[in-house]
Amino acid sequence: MEMKLMGCWSLIVFGLVVTVLNNACPANGITCQEALMTLMPCESYLVGSGPGTPAVPCCAGVQTLVSEATSTEIRRSLCECLKKAASGMKIDPGRLKAIPEYCKVSIPVPLDPAVDCSKVPLF
Repeated sequence: MEMKLMGCWSLIVFGLVVTVLNNACPANGITCQEALMTLMPCESYLVGSGPGTPAVPCCAGVQTLVSEATSTEIRRSLCECLKKAASGMKIDPGRLKAIPEYCKVSIPVPLDPAVDCSKVPLF
């Protein structure tokens, strides 16, 4: 029962973050809300309530987002969006940093909640 409540609250918090950030950080063709929805399958893995590896839909979402980040401006905008969303969740930093390895994807932005998005590498 306690795990179900924790999962529900986590989903509610995530939904509120999505609502607050809705279109707050557009990134040339992909909005913050779209980015967060694309990564929704990663939530249980990132907060530690799911399996020890990301699910296939999570990796597909990560790969989609990486393919959408086609310029420095988009990368920086997405970085700010995801950083704000992460601040409202209890993300396991170790699991976050393991995503590129598990999903077999190269991510040009450091996966760290403390990242300085203004220093995201140039495209």
